[in-house]
Amino acid sequence: MLNITIINGPNLNLLGKREPSVYGNESFDDYLMQLKKDFPQINFSYLQSNIEGELVDAIQKFGFNQDGIILNPAAYTHTSIAIGDAIAAIKTPVIEVHISNVHAREDFRKTSHVSAKVVGSIVGLGLKGYALAAEWFVKNAK
Repeated sequence: MLNITIINGPNLNLLGKREPSVYGNESFDDYLMQLKKDFPQINFSYLQSNIEGELVDAIQKFGFNQDGIILNPAAYTHTSIAIGDAIAAIKTPVIEVHISNVHAREDFRKTSHVSAKVVGSIVGLGLKGYALAAEWFVKNAK
């Protein structure tokens, strides 16, 4: 059984309500139930926070005892050196996921303090990006 933690950043608690044309109509809680069904070999834990320091704390907490972290730092991707530093400090591999294609949006979203610190990034594929990240962990588990 793999232990994977999903960490979502600010405003992702509003999925299904927030800008459905960009982020879709499904809540993350509903999606997570389906993800757990699709990957019975993974024990998922989940945390969402709108607070940067709580995301750093979670990365540090799970960064030494999990098989992987799927991280959507949301807007903190573009502003948080602390989150990038936390990823660099841990041993657990991290995959960055963004629901929207950040490269096709506003210019400030093209800057990332996270991408260079992670195993890989999945952008613009909607919630399916989380499943692709989980699949990578299943296929590359050591």
